[in-house]
Amino acid sequence: MAMTIVEKILARASGVERVAAGDFAIVNVDVAVLSDMTFEMFSHEMLSVWDASRVVVVFDHHVPAASKRSAAAQQLGRAFVKRFGIERFHDVGSDQGIAHNIVAEHAYALPGSLLVGGDSHTCAGGALNCAARGVGGPEMLYAVTTGTTWFQVGSTVRYDLEGTLAPGISPKDLFLYIARTYGDHTNQNVEFGGSALAGLSMNARATLATMGAELSAEFVVFEADETLLAYVRERTTAAFEPQYPDADAVYAARRTIDLGAIRPLVALPDAVIRNSVPIGDVAGQRIDQAFIGSCANGTLDDLAEAARVVAGKHVAPGVRFVVTPSTQAIFRDAMRAGYVQTLMEAGAVVTPATCGACSGGHMGVLGENDVCITASTRNFKGRMGAASAKIFMASPATVAAAAIAGYITEAAEVLV
Repeated sequence: MAMTIVEKILARASGVERVAAGDFAIVNVDVAVLSDMTFEMFSHEMLSVWDASRVVVVFDHHVPAASKRSAAAQQLGRAFVKRFGIERFHDVGSDQGIAHNIVAEHAYALPGSLLVGGDSHTCAGGALNCAARGVGGPEMLYAVTTGTTWFQVGSTVRYDLEGTLAPGISPKDLFLYIARTYGDHTNQNVEFGGSALAGLSMNARATLATMGAELSAEFVVFEADETLLAYVRERTTAAFEPQYPDADAVYAARRTIDLGAIRPLVALPDAVIRNSVPIGDVAGQRIDQAFIGSCANGTLDDLAEAARVVAGKHVAPGVRFVVTPSTQAIFRDAMRAGYVQTLMEAGAVVTPATCGACSGGHMGVLGENDVCITASTRNFKGRMGAASAKIFMASPATVAAAAIAGYITEAAEVLV
């Protein structure tokens, strides 16, 4: 029987010819990714690791250490890495970054492979044609110690992307359109393909794959093309086998989206599913903080767009504009390109690579009744700090424009 991309990857990982929606797949894990939060949640020692060469450890949530607890967890993590000889370790320093972005930069997520991580946005690896999924703490420990886990195979929704995004329109706007139009994708996989892929950068694909977690999707995966394959080959000599859907694969739904029709959207506070409106509906909403960063929107593309919007201008009085590159490598590239200087001259605070403000951990936590507009992953109540804070979500261009104006507005309004 014909299979989708995710079904093919799960079948390979299970050692069987085929799987279909509804099946239980007991799979061999290709890569397991741990973060500093793993060691904050589990303070006891792990007794074994099934294959140190397949384990990645990345400190990202509270780096540099934001408390005594996070410092102690990172000490435990360093001892774990040393004990088991784990070489793919990204500590605080020049090679730090948010785990999902580190996974992409180093091509730890190979096309056609299966990757698990202890964070819900692990699905970001799907941009590389990898079946990547976040799992709970006990499942994560089981995967690290045994090299196996299991999933119930979900049905798949296919999105055929056609056309080209208009200037100033972000993949985040495309995500908000999907969430607004089609709602959640609970117990489903999402597969992206179509002729528009040729015009979407790997950063754009990563944004869409990452935000799949906010659709409640099981796996999110992109069809492989030359752009993706060249990206991976530049970063690794490891062998891999990309997977493609069969022409007659069975989908729960197949939808075509014209990228040229996408317009800027803003998600209202507390939810993203069916909760976005055109910018005009909230134009004039004052803000206290604007944030650009996270695994979804701290890429070089995002920093370039933010710098373009704020160049020659200054952040509005009373507004805090926090920008967090996803990795230190992106930070360095942004410095060389002049984006960091442009942002800082405009009044932004540019932080080291970390989950930071997005997860409400540090470097931009919201206070009582603060109003924030964010280009990050979530706008849930209490996500970025005080539960009384209001969090709007939008593209980096819209967030940067709000930082300059002091209220929500279209980027075109501040670029005049």
